[in-house]
Amino acid sequence: MKTADPELMRAINRLNVLDTIRRHGPISRIQISERTELSTTTVSAITASLLDDGLILPRHEGDIRNEAVRGRPRVMLELNPDAARVVGAKIAASRMVFAVTNFRGDVLSKLTLPIRIDRQPIAVIADLIEDGVRRCVVDIGLSLDDIDSICLALPGVIEHRTGHIRSSPIFREVNIDFAMEMSGRLSTPTIIESDAHAITLGHHWFGKARDLEDMVLIALEQTLGLGVLHDNQLFRGAGGLSHNLGDLVLGMGQQGVVRLSSQAGESAILGEQQADGRFAEAVRLGRGMTHVKALIQADDDRLIAAAVRAGEAVGLTVANIVTLFAPPRVILVGSSLALGEPFLNSLREAYELAIPPSLKGVSELVFDDSTDDFWAQGAAAVALYELYESPWSTTGPAL
Repeated sequence: MKTADPELMRAINRLNVLDTIRRHGPISRIQISERTELSTTTVSAITASLLDDGLILPRHEGDIRNEAVRGRPRVMLELNPDAARVVGAKIAASRMVFAVTNFRGDVLSKLTLPIRIDRQPIAVIADLIEDGVRRCVVDIGLSLDDIDSICLALPGVIEHRTGHIRSSPIFREVNIDFAMEMSGRLSTPTIIESDAHAITLGHHWFGKARDLEDMVLIALEQTLGLGVLHDNQLFRGAGGLSHNLGDLVLGMGQQGVVRLSSQAGESAILGEQQADGRFAEAVRLGRGMTHVKALIQADDDRLIAAAVRAGEAVGLTVANIVTLFAPPRVILVGSSLALGEPFLNSLREAYELAIPPSLKGVSELVFDDSTDDFWAQGAAAVALYELYESPWSTTGPAL
């Protein structure tokens, strides 16, 4: 029987130890051994290497000057925040949000630019993003030479491995090699990622899934996205493709195939009203859903019906996803949550009706109104993920 590649196993063990320190540090070597199920000898060898590389730091617990205390002080290990710095950005149709973080994921600088960029020429969008990245970095007295990696998170269907954007509401064009465009401008390794994957990692590292190794996230934004985390790794399609949940087929209607986006997408919810004066201005500024919330609270029957229809479609979709993956937690995020109780109640009712009896109580539904800053921090987490969590990473600090 063929045995595993020793070099690959060493790399996996090393990254397992590093991720354990990230999630649970400060932590002792014995605790690392217990959590990873690696021998204390293996853990000691790996942590010695990580210390030599400057990726982790020791912290001594106990007063080494107190002679009355017997034995050596306990040595705890934690990430070295200065081992790397990355930039994460959320790029949306009406705003861009940037964040610089250290190796631990602490936000060092953040910047929001409320600029409408959708459907602009690629060069114009790239210029604006480049200016945002540089400004956010300069704001803390750094230059791009001090940055190890950049991640730009956008809506749409994105091929993570190549940085190609197959389609996005941000661009008029399709099949854009945006990683090459931005890497050349910034002279820094640049990752292009879907915003749904970015917020999924954000919750795994800093938010409502920090305690989990498996979870599902559904992003209800301008596009409908899906993030699936299994064994601390993002699940991606062929070529690292992201998942456009809006393309999910719900059934057949008189007009043909009925997709989720036609029932629960932002355009479907806003309907024809998005072309009306004040409403059109709100949509143009990226505040369409906030305006809808105000109208729903004022008992606008058409929008209430649209919110109920959207909630029902999302509830059925969540039930299907739970049927497939049975995750311990499903996190729903995005602007559609602003629709309020008509949407949320309809979603919960449809979910309860559709979930198989054998899976009732398996998955917890969590609704999170994450800020744009958190989405950008999630994009930074993708950059950090590439630097030290993926065994196949070739960028960033040597791991």
